[in-house]
Amino acid sequence: MAQSNVTDAEVAALIQRTAEATKAYIRGDMHTYFTLIRHGDDYTLMSPFGGEPTRGFGTSPERLDALERYFQNGEAELDVVQTYTSGDLVVLVVIERQHGEVGGLPNQDWSLRVTLVFRRDGSAWRQVHRHADPLVHGISLEQLAALACG
Repeated sequence: MAQSNVTDAEVAALIQRTAEATKAYIRGDMHTYFTLIRHGDDYTLMSPFGGEPTRGFGTSPERLDALERYFQNGEAELDVVQTYTSGDLVVLVVIERQHGEVGGLPNQDWSLRVTLVFRRDGSAWRQVHRHADPLVHGISLEQLAALACG
């Protein structure tokens, strides 16, 4: 049964935890990330790389090692644009202002516009959806058209 209210303190704590998790992820500290953020079994991801949404989040030792090699030496700050609450759901609309070494590329800006959905699970929160895109800096109609064409 859904609880009727999410308190301001709960939202603030969730924002703080998400900010710390964002910092851990971009620097490749996946063990810290996964102690801060738990994913629901029905988790969906709309990746900033595009393509079809994925379901679930693998946390095998091999997957964690691969992520730790892929993301390195990054720093991040979380800018909260808006929060929404309803029943047992919290939605965070944020900009992850971050830079780091990703996929073997030199340190550069990897800022993302992100929508996160969390669902209360007992006394804990589970992330059930993430939608991220790299369009922090506006693009032209022509650039959008080229992206839309694939």
